Amino acid sequence: MVVAVSMPSQAQAVLRGQLCDPAFVHSALRSSSDTNYSKLKYLVASSFSEACNNSVLLLGPRGCGKAAVVDMVLDDLKKEHPDAISVIRLNGMLHNDDNCAMKEIARQLCLEHQLSFSKMASSDDNTEFMIDMLRECGLAHKTILFVLEEFDLFAQGKQRLLYSLLDAMQSLTSQAVVIGVSCRLDADQLLEKRVRSRFSHRKILFISPSPDDIQRLVEHLLILAKDSGLPAKYITDYNSRLTSIFSDKKFKGCLNYLMDADATTSNILRFLFRAVSYMDMESGFLPIESFLKALSSMQRQPKMDSLQADLSILELYILVCMHRLEDKEQSSYNFTSIMKEYRSIQDAYKTSDKYASTVCFRAFEHLLDRELISFGDNRGRNQALEYRPVKLLISSRELAQFLKLNTTCPAVLQKLFDRERYM
Repeated sequence: MVVAVSMPSQAQAVLRGQLCDPAFVHSALRSSSDTNYSKLKYLVASSFSEACNNSVLLLGPRGCGKAAVVDMVLDDLKKEHPDAISVIRLNGMLHNDDNCAMKEIARQLCLEHQLSFSKMASSDDNTEFMIDMLRECGLAHKTILFVLEEFDLFAQGKQRLLYSLLDAMQSLTSQAVVIGVSCRLDADQLLEKRVRSRFSHRKILFISPSPDDIQRLVEHLLILAKDSGLPAKYITDYNSRLTSIFSDKKFKGCLNYLMDADATTSNILRFLFRAVSYMDMESGFLPIESFLKALSSMQRQPKMDSLQADLSILELYILVCMHRLEDKEQSSYNFTSIMKEYRSIQDAYKTSDKYASTVCFRAFEHLLDRELISFGDNRGRNQALEYRPVKLLISSRELAQFLKLNTTCPAVLQKLFDRERYM
């Protein structure tokens, strides 16, 4: 039995496919000659055309697309030169030990060239094997590309691997490229003098995209292509509505807020993926509400989560009392001060929410356990808890937001808090 898939579900699947495909995400880079993709491809391709050795560092914050650009370049070069390229990948988090790294290089070289790998070979044997393979591949006009991710971790210790690799590339018979990838902008300064002298000092910087770049990226990722397999009328309507949203002030505000927090490509992708997940499945379109919900879900609010975890009315009173004391610019206060404020509220408003001191103290301790309040310092550790200075760990805005959303919050408490805020 074949189950029909609704058109909105098909569109959602297409959009998710676009967002999860690194080649599609960065495909716009191929159209310009001034992108980091084009610079890296030209540098690596020159090793084929000129039969020379190269080394380069890709530097930039995590999530800015360094690894994706490397993968795109390697994929394109493998298609253009299927028999002239061999790729060796190392990661500084896994192979920062020189012996381990040299063994991994030997293993990948054996796998790539269908040779038998000896686990018992020493580090010197593996180094000699790598040098021989560089020479043999050079004579066969085949380039070996070494991709060293987390490059700065290889620069720790004696740097034997980097020295052996870069020194072997000084030979006229070798033909290799070393691509170092690091989030440290000073990665080249970590190199020893003997290693630095053999490095080409080429660097490609990956900086955070501008607002215009982000806008173009979002449009590229969310616009449906005519050949996406969906009805032409639906594609036209969807793209038309989406284009109008792109010029909406609320949408631009979302992007600006997102970029202020984290402007990396990976963060933008997470935001868009969540927005697509909030797609209106009845209409099949992406309304502005989808983007607002996505932004809200990405904003971390750990204190709000603690507030929403079934706080009692008495605990709310204690939080509001502490807020009132801080509004009065009382530099130091403790449980006893809070109780005085609490009693004054009860006397002034004659509420039924009146509890004994022992009950109030248990609520006070519960707030300490929840880390919504804490002791002001560690100097009074030998004092009784009710006399130790305390402070609020939530902002006035967070408390106001919770009181507004809490259906069990007494109206008197809400009015009291609002009045104090605007006095």
